[in-house]
Amino acid sequence: MAFITQYSKKMQCSEGCRFRGARFLRMGLIVYGVLLGLSLGFMHPQPVMAQLSQVPAVQVADLSLERLDDAYYLSTTLGFDLPVPVEEALNKGVALYFLSQAEVFKERWYWYEKSVSLQERHYRLSYHPLSRQWRLLSSSKPIPNSGLGVTLGVAYDNLQEALFAVKRLSNWRVVNASDIESGSKYHVDFRFKLDLTQFPRPLQIGTLGDSEWNLSAAKSTRLGVEPSK
Repeated sequence: MAFITQYSKKMQCSEGCRFRGARFLRMGLIVYGVLLGLSLGFMHPQPVMAQLSQVPAVQVADLSLERLDDAYYLSTTLGFDLPVPVEEALNKGVALYFLSQAEVFKERWYWYEKSVSLQERHYRLSYHPLSRQWRLLSSSKPIPNSGLGVTLGVAYDNLQEALFAVKRLSNWRVVNASDIESGSKYHVDFRFKLDLTQFPRPLQIGTLGDSEWNLSAAKSTRLGVEPSK
């Protein structure tokens, strides 16, 4: 009986050791797989970053500044398409708000840059199912989502024409020549975005963190100052 009892204990120990060994082996394989995945992610970051940064791009082409008479004027053309969820919301009666900004800075080596001028252009784009037209309203100030301003604006027969009016900025007055000092350096920061803050609160929450609603762009250019005569 003693021999049988000792043999049984040895068998139990052997089986337990094999069980623990298999468990440790599985844990080791899991840890190895995790470390291998992380190492591959660091070794090949481009595909990973491409998945994380799938943001609809807005191109800013031919950004130029020109002095005409007593002011400087900005011209540019934007390139973008409305993502499917944004266009669907527009067709269902949700107005879209766009914002273009041009800010002129005076460069100072001894202190922070000084903002000399900030110009804004607000757009409200809406679709009217009864007339099957797109209506675009533009203003230098924020456009309310109710009232007379909503019924005004320019009507377009198709969405492409309405968006072209948003994308094209021609001879936009951004700063007076009298505000520019000869001998100083200046640059202009141009910014454009789909203004989500103008949406109804439930829609703002629904679009939070959704890359398909992140339509924005920024570009900077030097302001050529003419020497004083």
